[in-house]
Amino acid sequence: MQQLVKLYQQWAGTEPAHIEQLAGAGSNRQYYRITAADGATVIGVVGTSREENHAFVYLDRHFVHHKLPVPAVLAVSDDEMRYLQTDLGSTSLFDAIRGGREAGGRYDLAEQTLLKRTIRALPDLQIRGANDLDWNQCYPQPVFDEDNVLFDLNYFKYDFLKLTGLDFHEMKLEASFRRFAKDLTSEPSASFMYRDFQARNVMLDAEGNPFFIDFQGGRKGPYYYDLASFLWQASARYSYKLRRELVAEYYNSLKQYVEVPSVRHFAGRLSLFVLFRTLQVLGAYGFRGLYERKQHFIDSIPMAMDNLRDLLSLSEDMLPYPYLREVLARLADMPRFAHREEPTRLRGDGYKTTEHNIYPAHPQDGPATFSKYDGKGPLVVRVYSFSYRKGIPEDPSGNGGGYVFDCRSTHNPGRYEPYKKLTGLDEPVIRFLEDDGEILDFLTHVYALADKHVERYVQRGFTSLMFCFGCTGGQHRSVYSAQHLAEHIHEKFGVEVRVYHREQGIEQTFSAKKKES
Repeated sequence: MQQLVKLYQQWAGTEPAHIEQLAGAGSNRQYYRITAADGATVIGVVGTSREENHAFVYLDRHFVHHKLPVPAVLAVSDDEMRYLQTDLGSTSLFDAIRGGREAGGRYDLAEQTLLKRTIRALPDLQIRGANDLDWNQCYPQPVFDEDNVLFDLNYFKYDFLKLTGLDFHEMKLEASFRRFAKDLTSEPSASFMYRDFQARNVMLDAEGNPFFIDFQGGRKGPYYYDLASFLWQASARYSYKLRRELVAEYYNSLKQYVEVPSVRHFAGRLSLFVLFRTLQVLGAYGFRGLYERKQHFIDSIPMAMDNLRDLLSLSEDMLPYPYLREVLARLADMPRFAHREEPTRLRGDGYKTTEHNIYPAHPQDGPATFSKYDGKGPLVVRVYSFSYRKGIPEDPSGNGGGYVFDCRSTHNPGRYEPYKKLTGLDEPVIRFLEDDGEILDFLTHVYALADKHVERYVQRGFTSLMFCFGCTGGQHRSVYSAQHLAEHIHEKFGVEVRVYHREQGIEQTFSAKKKES
């Protein structure tokens, strides 16, 4: 706070008369309204990320230069952690249309006018704002690409879909995701993608004219994204008729800046981004609501599911991802969503994947796997025993390692004098461990995991898999476990297995069995 006051003093040449902290938004930035003795106000911002602040300041000055409706940055601290900007007042579009939102989407004419005015202004920022913009100044990256899409689709998969307990084929879903990502990024675009375009990030002046804020996450990308983000915001509950009118307003405004595609093409592309945004939103609601237990996000899940049902009513030509459609249709039909039960009833006890062959797929899904390691083969399994005191073994394949199992919960023969100089390869130690039985129960679970993993790797033609067993000294329990898993895998699958008892300096190779002709 003191440093923000110092920045104000340097800029204004006087002490502030009053400072008021404003309510926080979705980010970690803190906002303050600073009032001078004559009543003039500015907004002081304290950020937590220099890179994010730098991006905002650069974009803001660029937009101001192009005379776009944004606040003007007035002063920036040397470390770029604080800055001052013009005060746009206290009325956001989100606040101004509260009545229609609380009425379940029944917006009056005044609220509809504000929405249309805002959506008509968006292409001005997206198209004119992109002129001579240095995309390398954007944060955290300059361009919307396939990696962006896949990150958010996996966000949906891990933080929402898997929590529902819905059975799905992970590799086929991944294939749909990758094709979806290619389609979303296939159309060249040179516009500014706001990324977080929502009613909370639009401020209104006294005449109701929109000004845009919080665009620091923007980048080069397709203009459809922001339109989908704004009009299909779950809590807004815009009616079908109002959405159509707002899309038409946007389309007609866009034509003033660029050559636009046909209405049919535009509608088709927009539908893809609406689906993408819906899945993004569900992922966010799953994380913020189901993990962080924030009630606002929990309450929003049923509304997002309504948007999803609307999308699923579109033709397959509009959403050409058969397996993804199948999964989403089953998700939408789950009783807890069909009857709008509270999302707090979603289970967090895992998920199931199908046992079907991973390769067959619908022609429109594309290949079922995409790893650069697919089809190389044959598989080589490496199994290590080690002492935790000396660290976990490194993976020589460069893949980053695999399973690491901790044997220290089982009965340790090394505590008894007769076994201190022996290892897990010696008969007395083997008898001790097997008579005791704890190590056998332990390995039963290990075998179950290992068998599934080896089976899938053989199917996919992967070349390397690693298992490590650690105990206190890397002498008894870990050696026994590593040796027995190596023998088990070799016997069951016939692949090459290399076992390394690191602390004992022992290596052994079980050669791959020849396949019968």
